[in-house]
Amino acid sequence: MAGESPEENRIAFASLGSSLAPALCAECDDRLGEIRWFQADWQRGGASTAYSEWRADDGSTREVMIKLPVGPVERRITSELSKTDAHTPVVVAHGVELGGYDLAWLVMERLPGNPLSHKKPSKELFESLAEASANFYRVEAELHRPEGVAEKTDWAALLEKARHDARESDIPHQQHWNDLIRQTQKLLPKLLPIWRGRDTHTWRHGDLHLGNAMLRPAGSPWGPAGCVLLDFAEVGLGHWVEDAIYLERIYWAHPEKLCGTKPVKSFARARKAQGLKNGDDYNELANIRRVLLSACVPAFLHREGHPVYLEASLGMLEKTLPLVSGY
Repeated sequence: MAGESPEENRIAFASLGSSLAPALCAECDDRLGEIRWFQADWQRGGASTAYSEWRADDGSTREVMIKLPVGPVERRITSELSKTDAHTPVVVAHGVELGGYDLAWLVMERLPGNPLSHKKPSKELFESLAEASANFYRVEAELHRPEGVAEKTDWAALLEKARHDARESDIPHQQHWNDLIRQTQKLLPKLLPIWRGRDTHTWRHGDLHLGNAMLRPAGSPWGPAGCVLLDFAEVGLGHWVEDAIYLERIYWAHPEKLCGTKPVKSFARARKAQGLKNGDDYNELANIRRVLLSACVPAFLHREGHPVYLEASLGMLEKTLPLVSGY
């Protein structure tokens, strides 16, 4: 549905929302006020987002945000967490059909301001994100017992591609990359059993960063002030260290922006405060994750090929490879 220009995209997004607005209002028992559709920076394809007002049972109105379509995982998790003490948005209406279409949607509280990624980085922001994440791990596990098998990455294939792409590209330190990736490949028979033996009967967010969190101000009619976690489309089985390293690696090239925060330690501390077990091997798992991710960076030059990030990833691999060589 996306057009060829920003203006055409805006028209396409507005068209989808406008065509479904009457059905949406009916599903919401005519509690919605004027619907104002817009295209957010993070949207792709035919997704639509809008602001409106919601008429509560006492006649008061509150500002809400409308998202459609949303994936089934995001709709289920967001709506169910809304009924708990989770640090997530309050959902006032949701469904899986609209206007005769199989189309999931959400109407939830509108949080004022911008995501935390738009704010000046601070230790307090990262700590609040860790606390909200630990709260999510606890509440989601209470709602749904984690069962099944976590997705497995073919690390051997990725490392082979990374080594090939490093040789065939013109990235700096080609030979050094080749040598370190080869060392990682030799260690893989030792590292993979440890990594794949991690506890994956737990939930992980899957897309955890400051852009997926906002602050609810004091005095909000929706609930207590604090960090609110957003966007649960990538939630799945896994280990919490995956989320912590996902956040950490965003700042490999600019570690000063973490303001002294160490995500793995911060998450471990926040989880402990929530009464969750971290496992005795989480530092070991974190180092293995750092090695695997940094060694595979040349396989993704199309999106991770910035010279500064490449240099930082190479430095991370140099630093952590010796730490896992004795496992």
